[in-house]
Amino acid sequence: MELVDRLLSGDKVACSRMITLVENEKPGHAQAMTELFRHGGRAHIIGITGPPGAGKSTLTDKLAKYMLDKGYKVGIIAVDPTSPFTKGAILGDRIRMNELSVNPNVFIRSMGTRGSLGGLSKATSSAITVLDAYGCAHIFVETVGVGQSEVDIVKTADTTLMVMVPGLGDDIQAIKAGVMEIGDVFVINKADKDGAKKTFREIDSMIDFRKDWEFRPPVSMAVAETGEGIEELINNLLLHREFLEKTDARTIKRHERIKLLIRELVHGRLDRILDSEFEKGMLREDLENPYEKAEQLYNNIFAVYH
Repeated sequence: MELVDRLLSGDKVACSRMITLVENEKPGHAQAMTELFRHGGRAHIIGITGPPGAGKSTLTDKLAKYMLDKGYKVGIIAVDPTSPFTKGAILGDRIRMNELSVNPNVFIRSMGTRGSLGGLSKATSSAITVLDAYGCAHIFVETVGVGQSEVDIVKTADTTLMVMVPGLGDDIQAIKAGVMEIGDVFVINKADKDGAKKTFREIDSMIDFRKDWEFRPPVSMAVAETGEGIEELINNLLLHREFLEKTDARTIKRHERIKLLIRELVHGRLDRILDSEFEKGMLREDLENPYEKAEQLYNNIFAVYH
């Protein structure tokens, strides 16, 4: 496939077109992705999540610039919320990263969630595969925010960076419930604000509640706007990558990502089957019992398992 060959040779336009092909599930995308998957597996995938307003985009920008200065090729996937009514995404991250986007060694893509509850676009895993094959050494995946349902980032990333900010107050307790456990590395951004040291101590103490860490998540402070603390944060991210490579943790994480991708691919095909059935007039005007219809469809599609 010509597009695949161009992408593998480092063609940035081909990379962009391939992600569009995958995101819109155009004909030929499955064959292309099968080929590209064979050329991946080398990139360090860093998921960046945290409360809205934590400065994730600015932090991503600074982390990417640091890696670019070190000579690495970098990919950025910025996942923006999608309107449930217009199905359109805000896609503001690309606007915020305009300066970065002109660098030939960085590829930035904004993707709408399209209703996905995990905080990630359904096509995110495939986009990571594309950027990995394209030759990105580090791929940053920034989620739309933080919440109980946003744990998909754990299955998608090698390293999950949790961005916190001072002044969360009681919200820290809510964040702690479940979501605190997804971070491999923590950073207190906007560390020049009042309460930063207090937030640092609270996060550090929460991590210490658990005693059986294989890798105890490091906590640092940063001011993304000025670049303060970025080098220490990079070192913490690389420290986690070193841990992954010395243990079987990376293999386990990659298996989780493959399982997630298989689920997404199968769900996508089922959605298309359902859309086709609806277009054919599957429902009568008097509206059939949805439970009976769902059971009928399930039996027709998965008859081989009965």
